[in-house]
Amino acid sequence: MIAPTSKREISVIVREAIERHGPTRDVLIPVLSEINRELGYIPAEAFQEVRQQLQMSTEQINVSKGQLFGLASFYDMLSTKPRGRHVIKFCENAPCHVVGSKAVWDSLRETLQLKNGETTADKKWTLVTISCLGLCSVGPVVLIDDDLYGNVSPCQIDEILERYE
Repeated sequence: MIAPTSKREISVIVREAIERHGPTRDVLIPVLSEINRELGYIPAEAFQEVRQQLQMSTEQINVSKGQLFGLASFYDMLSTKPRGRHVIKFCENAPCHVVGSKAVWDSLRETLQLKNGETTADKKWTLVTISCLGLCSVGPVVLIDDDLYGNVSPCQIDEILERYE
């Protein structure tokens, strides 16, 4: 993840993503995903840049900033706000709740001193809830970056978080 310092850098990242995936509506999610991965989130300037570059492509794809923002705000894997170096996704669905996820959630919030959707001041952690990770048989479930933790108990939280710099 890099921090863009100029509109030019955002332009390059967007151009490379569009070149890699192609200038079609079918690849808007992969293009936005790549921008999100490179920048850590999708800034407003990137929506404008995607829109402009798609309109200038040989296919002349017209997509509004609203459509792009709608995609980015719908999918949990994308963010329109800067996130921490490590994103903790916590399943809040009923099967996890039944097996004790509230205590795990409370432990995460207390340890990190964060509410849902917040990022620590040092930009190390972002804590978000999601509706389901599809791993109901091993709940409560916590996903940190690409690392999955199942059957998590509150007493494991400190040990799990210590694995990340």
